[in-house]
Amino acid sequence: MTYPTPPPPPSSRPPAGPGAHTDRADTDGALPPSAVATVPAPAPEAASAPDPAAPPAPKRKERDPFFDNAKFLAILLVVIGHSLAYRLEVPAAKGLYMFIYMFHMPMFIVVTGYFSRNWTFAGGKARKLITNVGVPYVVFEIAYSLYDWVVGRNKMEISLLDPYFLTWFLCALFFWRLSTPVWQQIRWPLAVALVFSLLSYMSELGDTFNIHRVIGLLPFYVLGLLLKPEHFELLKRPAARILGWLTLTGGLVLMYPAMEYMNRSWIYWKDPHGELGVGNLTGTAMRLAMFVAATLLVAAFLAVVPKRRTWFTHLGATTLYAYLLHGFVTRLLDFTDWWEAAWLNTIPGVIAVIAGAAVVGTFLCSKPVVICMRWALEPKMTWAFTPLRRPGWMRSGGKSGKGRPAGKSA
Repeated sequence: MTYPTPPPPPSSRPPAGPGAHTDRADTDGALPPSAVATVPAPAPEAASAPDPAAPPAPKRKERDPFFDNAKFLAILLVVIGHSLAYRLEVPAAKGLYMFIYMFHMPMFIVVTGYFSRNWTFAGGKARKLITNVGVPYVVFEIAYSLYDWVVGRNKMEISLLDPYFLTWFLCALFFWRLSTPVWQQIRWPLAVALVFSLLSYMSELGDTFNIHRVIGLLPFYVLGLLLKPEHFELLKRPAARILGWLTLTGGLVLMYPAMEYMNRSWIYWKDPHGELGVGNLTGTAMRLAMFVAATLLVAAFLAVVPKRRTWFTHLGATTLYAYLLHGFVTRLLDFTDWWEAAWLNTIPGVIAVIAGAAVVGTFLCSKPVVICMRWALEPKMTWAFTPLRRPGWMRSGGKSGKGRPAGKSA
């Protein structure tokens, strides 16, 4: 015989209000109205007195301003770098451009890997991968192709298999996220990823999905997966900040003499050794040196990032907007020949380009832009999904036929 369980006292329920959290477990255990009506209302003193036995209300986890600051400053480097690409006739601009390209995308990839450590196919994360990475890739791949057709080269070309301009990062991120469970289970993930990367540059793999970048930059993503919070705490120390500034300054100074002998295509991470005019032995040694240099510069950059909340901290949460949208501005200036202005080939002109790029990057992270473009970068798309489909034997409790697990015989 069973007996009805009396309703819990009101003081044991979580407090209601804007900060209260309700999940499926709470709603499944809700009482019928008739049962609630039989519970006498508590006295005002009892209602206001805190219950020491009641669990504390869950606190919303706050974002670490350090990472948002890092992402915002990094996206400014991306926009500045793409703007300086039109000023490479100026030695000062060329050196700064190559220096930025040595580490700005590796930095983004390392941080992305760090925040992907808990990525699985469960909990709706696969859906979010589709809506926040896959869908924007399709939208902007088509948008940039149409933009070129209307404004620029007047030739209609749309290919989802050959990422155009900025969209290669979304394509790579999609594959990297899918591979996350693999790297979390093998014994030496970074070493394996590095071997795959080095081997990928020894032969021509074609342009499909920009595969050289997908595999070539993979070690930075795996490195991020392996990092822990205490590693970043080391970079927040005062001594690390000093070393960071010294490393960045030294790297920038060394880039100016090196740029006269270094093929600029190395910094794009997309060409095999044959196209760079070197053998596999020389090319592998160069790639290893670039991995080391990029990792040191990433660590140095993170070491100088402000740790406290700043006026731009909140903009670090929307850097993907600036990344995908700023290309429309830089390419419009290219299509309209604005970059051909002679005064831009001077030091004041280069400074003006850097300042303008920083303003554009900041604006594209702002709330008005996010509100206008959220439909393309963060679509809900609940209509496109169904409940997770499971095999029949799982739906029947792991049994099939006469009580045997599916796929097994007596």
